[in-house]
Amino acid sequence: MAARPGLVTEGEYTALRDALARASRGEALVLQAGDCAERFADAAPAAVDRRAEYLYSLADAMSTASGLPVVPLGRMAGQYAKPRSAESETRADGVRLPVYRGDAVNGPEAEPPARSCDPRRLLAAYDHAAAVLGRVRATWPGRPAGRRLYVSHEGLLCAYESPLERRGADGVHASSAHSVWIGDRTRALDGWHVEWAAGLGNPVGVKLGPSITPAEAVRLSHVLNPAGVEGKLLFIVRLGAGPARRLLPGLVAEVALRGAPVVWLCDPLHGNTWRLRSGRKTRPVEAVRDEVSVFARIVRAHRQWPAGLHLETTPEDVTECVSAPDHTPVPALRVAFPRYTSACDPRLNPGQTADVLARFAESL
Repeated sequence: MAARPGLVTEGEYTALRDALARASRGEALVLQAGDCAERFADAAPAAVDRRAEYLYSLADAMSTASGLPVVPLGRMAGQYAKPRSAESETRADGVRLPVYRGDAVNGPEAEPPARSCDPRRLLAAYDHAAAVLGRVRATWPGRPAGRRLYVSHEGLLCAYESPLERRGADGVHASSAHSVWIGDRTRALDGWHVEWAAGLGNPVGVKLGPSITPAEAVRLSHVLNPAGVEGKLLFIVRLGAGPARRLLPGLVAEVALRGAPVVWLCDPLHGNTWRLRSGRKTRPVEAVRDEVSVFARIVRAHRQWPAGLHLETTPEDVTECVSAPDHTPVPALRVAFPRYTSACDPRLNPGQTADVLARFAESL
């Protein structure tokens, strides 16, 4: 893989960084969105075109509602690996299998051969990402650089990211995507992921869950953005609707006072994930909307800019996230999921996504 061409160019990620800098100043918004886990089959041209058109339409709706330009940043062309909370799972017949970790690692089929890790899948991930990027670039002519669809994924696999590092005039960059993010599980200051991301010229995101402290957030901001470049670092908070009320004020205040510049985004899905008694995971839309409102209100109260959202969504009319009105305990819900097609976590369907975007625009 190290001998293959880089997937993105220095000029492309620099243009994204400039657009994110405008968002950090309150002159634009960011919509980072797409599938929880991309599948290799999703690299088919028609499927890519549909997802790209969907993300552009969401960005346009967000722009119309807010009166600001919106930078669309897709979770695509590389979101082929997933961190998992368990190493294995048990089938209904008692057979224990390694957990599915994304198409770049193994297959989702509940059979031992599919769940074996295969390094050749890393090369397949490169090939499929290249195909997706080709279709994405075909949408760029006629669009200003700050309104183009860029691509991003979680920089999880060292074996994929390291061979795709490239050196340019701006120093070392990840050629695997225009932007990469570090997950909440892998943001340790002394870990490989932070050390790797700290040396990149690309815009870099970090997911911040409920275990983050204000002091840790400040240190992360300086390690990942030592030069204090606007648009270089995105803090993607994924606290949950309840914890956000308690934790976000301290985080924003401390980073604003002592940290390096960051672009504040809200991921209102991961902190509001529930596992039902049936074993199925879901997310209540009411909690998602609530966290979006809390995020915007608290960030603005500390004279910072709530720059946008990070969503797992699909153009398909899926039934993966649910309504849980009147404070119904989510685990007790008895819900049918006639169209649950996600390879990993539940996604918002188009109607639910439009609802969340409208709530965010109202909160601004």
